[in-house]
Amino acid sequence: MSRYRGPYFKKIRRLGLLPGLTQKSLIDEKDLRKQWDLVKKSQYRIRLEEKQKLRFHYGLTERQLLKYVRIAAKAKGPTGQVLLQLLEMRLDNILFRLGMARTIPGARQLVNHRHILVNGRRVDIPSYRCKPRDLITAKDEKKSKALIQNSLHSSSHKKLPYHLTLDSVQYKGLVKQIIDREQVGLEIKELLVVEYYSRQTKN
Repeated sequence: MSRYRGPYFKKIRRLGLLPGLTQKSLIDEKDLRKQWDLVKKSQYRIRLEEKQKLRFHYGLTERQLLKYVRIAAKAKGPTGQVLLQLLEMRLDNILFRLGMARTIPGARQLVNHRHILVNGRRVDIPSYRCKPRDLITAKDEKKSKALIQNSLHSSSHKKLPYHLTLDSVQYKGLVKQIIDREQVGLEIKELLVVEYYSRQTKN
């Protein structure tokens, strides 16, 4: 299944707020939750919607998400927590959390167009897995810095996660450590996602 390129609000109505996909909201978050509570859902649908929420927030294809679940299942620690850490440490998500891009699709575009350096080297792979002490900067060109400056200005009110630091003047971000579960930027029940994929990760 390819990456979703359709109307964003359609997914928000069904899955809830997806800050990585879009900063806009149709209605108040409390009203949205009340609407979800009124709908009777099967256990399969509940797991499916949690999986879809994770997929659309991080902008992944079905194949990509399944690959991450399999990697998390083989790693040490709770599978759900490791899965979220893997997704949060992607370069496109780090740019979004730093405020250097307004959304994750916007961050992916920055990376694809070669505006971003990691430790002084150009990286054009959005799924690049960042590590502690990685230094993320804008390429030393006016266009690259202008794009990031616009995003930083519009997201100046966002709270920066504690595992990241930002120098907005120098257009630099630093990954200090692996993110903790409590700092993940999405309200998600990751255990349900793991349960959804349980049959496909046994082998």
